[in-house]
Amino acid sequence: MLESVLTHLQAHKQTHIEELKQFLRIPSVSALAQHVPDMARCAEWVAASLREAGLEHVDIMPTDGGHPVVYADWLHAPGKPTVLVYGHYDVQPADPLELWETPPFDPVIKDNKLYARGSTDDKGQVLLYIKVVEAFLKTAGSLPVNVKFCIEGEEEIASKHLPAFIEKHQERLQADTIVLSDTQMQSLGKPALMYGLRGLAGFEITVDGANSDLHSGLFGGAVQNPIHALTKLLSSFHDEEGRVAVKGFYDRVLALSDKERESFKQVAPDENKVRTDLQVSELYGEQGYSFYEQTTSRPTLEITSVSGGFQGEGIKPIIPNRASAKIACRLVAAQQPEEIMDAVEAHIHAQSFPGVTIQLDRQLYGNPFITPIDEPVMVAAAEAYEATFGEWPVYTRSGGSIPIIEVLGRVLNAPVVLMGFGVPGENLHAPNEHFHLENWDNGTATIARYWDKLSAISFGEKV
Repeated sequence: MLESVLTHLQAHKQTHIEELKQFLRIPSVSALAQHVPDMARCAEWVAASLREAGLEHVDIMPTDGGHPVVYADWLHAPGKPTVLVYGHYDVQPADPLELWETPPFDPVIKDNKLYARGSTDDKGQVLLYIKVVEAFLKTAGSLPVNVKFCIEGEEEIASKHLPAFIEKHQERLQADTIVLSDTQMQSLGKPALMYGLRGLAGFEITVDGANSDLHSGLFGGAVQNPIHALTKLLSSFHDEEGRVAVKGFYDRVLALSDKERESFKQVAPDENKVRTDLQVSELYGEQGYSFYEQTTSRPTLEITSVSGGFQGEGIKPIIPNRASAKIACRLVAAQQPEEIMDAVEAHIHAQSFPGVTIQLDRQLYGNPFITPIDEPVMVAAAEAYEATFGEWPVYTRSGGSIPIIEVLGRVLNAPVVLMGFGVPGENLHAPNEHFHLENWDNGTATIARYWDKLSAISFGEKV
């Protein structure tokens, strides 16, 4: 079955690429109100493509005030796992237009690269899965696994309405594992499995003093300065070795295994080059961890802005009545944003700051995500990569956050596999975005092999 599928994919590659061009011509920019009609048109295009591939129960499902989700399934493999394919059909705005070498919504192939907005993020990678389904159904008449699709239209605006949608339609979306291709390989020809994303806790601290700004000559030294109190508080958040000094901050952090730390050495950047590129005299951070570990696998508390007092030209000699700071914590498994903000608030109340009041405004939440690299679905993905690329993938984590990935895994109680076919330098979110077409071939082949390998995995009954 598998060989006939791969042969079919090769034989119909040019037709598939032309279909991808049609997909890319739709300016489905979710962030701009002027493109609402294009969003609806793009959802219809995805639905039609799913139907043409042979999927069933294709449905354009509304969200509560946002862009719709396109659902489809094929559930005729009794006793076999069910895979939920997640992706998105929306794209970033094309601005600045003057920096594009070709029109962003008029796809062009140059040097075996397809240039257009959305080519790598995420339309090209979404269509890979649809065409693999089509190849299986047209050659074998069946799939080795059961498949569901959940293709949303708001990923580029933080998936505003998808968490509620997933909760509402949990039963319909239920699957044994989730897969998506919205990430990158290590480099062209070198596959990578991203198995962890950091979470996020963002908040603002406000320190209030007197009922108005005060003359520094008349009141200085006798009334607490909110900026003084704030700076003292901010300096208390870290110790001299770069660790966060908030009690309980590290309680839930899962230690890195020796296998993980060894694998990181294959992908870690040259720290001297990082230092040189940043033009800093030395790097700084939590001791005992490499730069890569610090930025992908350890939690942080970063002060992102501080404000207070007169900000104009010259000096205005006052004691300001308010000072504030914004803070972003990056979290790792199994930390929880609410607990971290509770710990920070307790830390604040444990300090002594006479003459001022301090408030903490909680604003950003995002749970961290991790799928252990020895999870059977991860092993199957690695084997599929190896069969296509001739080498085992490297394992990576991201220092950033994609909160919807954690929501999918948690609500559906299913491991998530990030099987990316993008390549660094493909300009996602930037002018001249493109997709290496050799990864069209590699992507479809890897996905087909992955599903074939998944069919041999036995999943226990969910509780």
